[in-house]
Amino acid sequence: MIEFIKKQSPARIIALGFALVIFTGSLLLMLPCSIQDGVTVRYIDALYTSTSAVCVTGLIAIDAGDTFTPLGQFFLAMLIQVGGLGVTAVGAGIIVAMGRRVNLKGRVLIREAMNLDSGRGLVKFVKDIFLVTVIFELSGAFLSFLVFVQDYPPLRAAGISLFHSVAAFNNSGFDILGNFQNLIPYRHNVLLNLTTCGLIFFGGIGFLVIREMWVKRLNWRRLSMHAKVVLTVSGCLIVVGTVLIKLTEDVTWLGAFFHSVSARTAGFSTYPLGTFSTPGLLVITALMFIGASPGSTGGGIKTSTFFALVQGIKSAATNTSEKAFRYAIPKDAFRKAAVITLLALGVVFTGTYLMMVMEPDIRLVDALFEITSAFGTVGLSTGITPDLCDGSKLLSIVTMYIGRLGPLTIASLWYFARGERVSFPEGNIAIG
Repeated sequence: MIEFIKKQSPARIIALGFALVIFTGSLLLMLPCSIQDGVTVRYIDALYTSTSAVCVTGLIAIDAGDTFTPLGQFFLAMLIQVGGLGVTAVGAGIIVAMGRRVNLKGRVLIREAMNLDSGRGLVKFVKDIFLVTVIFELSGAFLSFLVFVQDYPPLRAAGISLFHSVAAFNNSGFDILGNFQNLIPYRHNVLLNLTTCGLIFFGGIGFLVIREMWVKRLNWRRLSMHAKVVLTVSGCLIVVGTVLIKLTEDVTWLGAFFHSVSARTAGFSTYPLGTFSTPGLLVITALMFIGASPGSTGGGIKTSTFFALVQGIKSAATNTSEKAFRYAIPKDAFRKAAVITLLALGVVFTGTYLMMVMEPDIRLVDALFEITSAFGTVGLSTGITPDLCDGSKLLSIVTMYIGRLGPLTIASLWYFARGERVSFPEGNIAIG
């Protein structure tokens, strides 16, 4: 078995690691000690929940608060944590904690999983990831506790707060409040809304950007091009999303801001999305498709991919070079961004088509929203998730898995680099 793993590419090992954690999690959630008395859980729902947790999505077929015991909810939180940090990073962290060295294969896996350009300082980077995670999640839990303790006993409020903080920082929209209510009862609570948005934002910009912001003391001029792109695009999407949602929906500015942030792969909601208009759902769908940033706990095609795509189109339309922030954009950035975007569109449109075939009674916009939410590992839904048939749930499971790993990673799983032995003369093809 070990020899088999050693022969596999980093992408395959990462994919197998996520699959193993998902299936292990589904078995843990099926244990009698994980399920409340009088509640029956089918395996497909346990698998769906485990996939949603490990892929940090938040789509739910069964309510976590009404279904699982405190132990089951603990298992769910651990699955979210492992999924958010990444199986590879967690494994490396355990190795480092045991005082052992991370071998060359492990370093390659970390670099592949975290989208790093260099293999230098990987062990320190893993340590920084765990430190940043602990700081943000404990801070978020403390601020959330100040809100939840007003409605729950202190011990219960502490458990809810810690679970909520873990889910928010890892961009997973799970809650354990029960009755599928999410954060709707707290739509007017400014502290909880802003705390949740803060956790989502920092979890979504990526550990590399967080560390760079800390090391360079938020000095904009000293930040790398990647950090500037991530922060600029993230800020613009939040502002544009807030304005568009406010224009189309009868919500407060706080509610519009919250959903603009949450739509970027977090999945929390303070208003029932089933009541949103079609234009509002399309805005959120676009935000979900773009998603978070590379090396983060979120999904989607990523902010940097969207930026490279826009810059490439702008360059082609104006016949100018691709540049930003006094840097030239890498020549292959647009090509890679276009490939990722086309693969992502293929996954979303294929998934939507298949769901419409299996669920002929649901609206197109609801199916598109559901599949995009699964692909972007968001977790927002118009309310159709619990009523989906088993086939649609399996479709969502596969879509969440693809979204967490990335369509390009999935597409390369069966590829082996052998080198081309034959070259052909360059032909001509009319474009546009």
